[in-house]
Amino acid sequence: MIVTRWQAPVLPTAEQVKMIFEAEGLNPSEEAFPPQTVIPDHRHPFDEVRMVVQGSMFLNISGNQLLLRPGDRIEIPANTRHSKSVEGLDSCVCVVANRPF
Repeated sequence: MIVTRWQAPVLPTAEQVKMIFEAEGLNPSEEAFPPQTVIPDHRHPFDEVRMVVQGSMFLNISGNQLLLRPGDRIEIPANTRHSKSVEGLDSCVCVVANRPF
């Protein structure tokens, strides 16, 4: 798992994040999660690349817990058990892509 925090003073928009992902050869899409969304433990056969654009998302990745806020990016390796949730009263918007290996 690799977490990258956005360092610039102005956060990127969803469209800018999509352009960044496309420049890396990824096919991004936007996901919106309402407050209190819970996505239970799961795995998939590809790397997941995700960047939060709005709100925050709590992740549990093989027992490691972390909170992603706007501008935070995570790369979750293929076949890694993980769950996600949106806590609080705000929805969460992310740009996500799959990286085949």
